[in-house]
Amino acid sequence: MSVLIKPIITEKMTAESELNNRYGFVVSSGANKIEIKNAIESTYGVTVERVRTMNYGPERKVRYTKTGIQLGKTNAVKKAVVQIAEGDTIDFYSNI
Repeated sequence: MSVLIKPIITEKMTAESELNNRYGFVVSSGANKIEIKNAIESTYGVTVERVRTMNYGPERKVRYTKTGIQLGKTNAVKKAVVQIAEGDTIDFYSNI
């Protein structure tokens, strides 16, 4: 099971990374803060100072169509915001 799923690359997270050395990741729902810290340190070669996690539940949606009511939902997501040590950086765009 992989702990890190993908990085969060948005305007808000890019501003946080430039100002406060904080980076966002979508992580597996069963991962705890220690596993997230170890995965980021081994993957990117940086020192992690702090890990904050957020659980987002599924978003339920209803569509009214000709054939009837269509019910659906999105997947539940766990996000982690990681603060790394001063002087370390993570470059997500190096392998594009």
